[in-house]
Amino acid sequence: MTVLPDAVRGADSVLISGPPMSGKYDLFNKLLASWSDGPVVISTGRTAEKVRGDYEELTGADGDDVVVIDCVTHEQGDKRDDTPTTKYVASAGNLTDIGIKFTDVVESSTGRERAVGIYSLSQLLMYWDPERIYRFTRVMTSQTSGEEWPFVGVVGSTAHDEQVVHTLHEPFEVVVETRVDDDAREFRVRGRVGQPSDWQPF
Repeated sequence: MTVLPDAVRGADSVLISGPPMSGKYDLFNKLLASWSDGPVVISTGRTAEKVRGDYEELTGADGDDVVVIDCVTHEQGDKRDDTPTTKYVASAGNLTDIGIKFTDVVESSTGRERAVGIYSLSQLLMYWDPERIYRFTRVMTSQTSGEEWPFVGVVGSTAHDEQVVHTLHEPFEVVVETRVDDDAREFRVRGRVGQPSDWQPF
């Protein structure tokens, strides 16, 4: 079971923000597994096979049940056709195509309780300005909320200036911040109002 508190697991939308090697990907997978037995991962940096393998390793759940929107395989020159559980996008910079493939998944998931994750928003910021990614994220949170599917995004807090990261906090109900302190990974939870929680190891 995930170490994350009820305030996070009960949220409609969560942003995980932190520096490299601080456990963002670990929490991302565990949160998706706690929400759904058939999550949807929009992967901007890993192939569908890698996503499923990582998911199994980190959660102990069956990776075959994960639906992946793969933004990597075609860009590497491997032109595969879509399958029911893997949708391919030309590159992570093609937000329109990501949106179209996600709509396909929604339409084929009638009656399924899913959760959606995007790993990561930082990769999208290599292609687009923060305002465009902010709007894309708002559309995603709105669409997933309409399906009653929880949504989690990840951003590298040190990869962008503070204002950019702060802007991306806005569409999300809860922000989980990660860090490494004395070689221990820690997280804290920040809501829309009030003070963040204390740092906790995980």
